[in-house]
Amino acid sequence: MTGSRGGDAGSPADDAVRLARWTCSTGSNVQSRAAVVVQAGEHVWEASAEGNGAVDALYEAVDRALAGMLSGSPRLLAYRVTSLGEGPDAEGRVEVEIAPPAGAVGPRAEGRYRGSCRGTNIIACSAEAYLEAINAMLAEEHWADAAAAARSGTRHPQEEAAPAVEISETDHEPTQWFER
Repeated sequence: MTGSRGGDAGSPADDAVRLARWTCSTGSNVQSRAAVVVQAGEHVWEASAEGNGAVDALYEAVDRALAGMLSGSPRLLAYRVTSLGEGPDAEGRVEVEIAPPAGAVGPRAEGRYRGSCRGTNIIACSAEAYLEAINAMLAEEHWADAAAAARSGTRHPQEEAAPAVEISETDHEPTQWFER
């Protein structure tokens, strides 16, 4: 991806969630699909999803990948794209703002978190900005153990157990693209 992440999520490098790989397909007469591989330290989560356009499909795939860690999907409050120049090589800036998942309880239910990314690939920047906002949320003290707990299979004591995310065999088809 061409671009740079804005801001500092403030979480240690091993706990920061990053987008290792992604793919997306979209068109005028087809449902948009995306597949992601998300990593925190040595732990890897994979998921795919459909959405109403490329960005929606990517966000839904990230949400599915991280559902066990976050006990739900972050709520997208704002999504902005701004052109930083003109012409085909112009960069754009994507800014997102999220709130914790609707099912979060206690201090985990509060806050607004922002992420941004700039580059020439707006779809890639959209995914990076979303993950930056998630990392900002995970950097809060009350979320500090979420990534470690997800890697070990345990849950934060304040969180209710979320239903397991089951992905059918057909949901894994887009990830075969990564093995080319």
